[in-house]
Amino acid sequence: MYTSTFTFAKKQYDDDFHRLDQAIAEAAKQIPGYLGEEAWENDRLISNVYYWDSLEALQALMRHPTHLQAKARQAEWLDGYQVVISQVLRTYGDGKLSGLPLATAATP
Repeated sequence: MYTSTFTFAKKQYDDDFHRLDQAIAEAAKQIPGYLGEEAWENDRLISNVYYWDSLEALQALMRHPTHLQAKARQAEWLDGYQVVISQVLRTYGDGKLSGLPLATAATP
C-alpha cells in the first residue's frame, strides 16, 4: 500500500478551487487501486491523505487532467505546499475505526 499526503497552507478559495477539489476527489475514487482517503486540518495547515494499492494507481491521479489543471493554478489558492509519497510497511489498531484502509500484508 502507498500513500500520497498533500499538506498545504491556504489562501483565499474561490468557486474554481472548490470545483476542482471535488473533481479531483471524484477522479481518485474512479481509479482502480484507490483505497480511500482522509483529511486533517489545524489552525494553519490542511492535509489530505490518499491511500493506493500501487504506485501506478497513485501516478494515474497525478497524471489526471483535472489534477494537472489544479496544480497549474495552486499559487492562486495555496500559501505553500508539500507532497509526501510513502510506502506503508504495516498498519494495525484495535479495529474500532471504520473506513480506513488496511495493508493486506507487511512489506519489508
